[in-house]
Amino acid sequence: MIDPYAELDPPRAEIDAVKGPLLLVFGSNSCGICRGTEPLLIEAMSSQLGLPHRKIQDGQGHKLGRSFKVKLWPTLIFMKDGKEVTRVVRPESVAAINNAIALLRAA
Repeated sequence: MIDPYAELDPPRAEIDAVKGPLLLVFGSNSCGICRGTEPLLIEAMSSQLGLPHRKIQDGQGHKLGRSFKVKLWPTLIFMKDGKEVTRVVRPESVAAINNAIALLRAA
């Protein structure tokens, strides 16, 4: 999860075509709140081996975030088989992320 946010948006059709679970993390490399949330993500994801995730740079000119109606960073979108199951906006605890992962696993 320490990797920087990817500058290039994958096409929405590519994201929608993913089979199984997927975590999208929208944010910005320059966002202080995003950097502050990184330790929470690392801790939550440390026990989630096999949960694919993508960190995607959001902001002006980035269409993928708009297609998901992302308004605040970071926004974590938990998907299964191309459909949104739940999302967490600006998580404040590992528990908030783990709760969303549990919903995703149950879907």
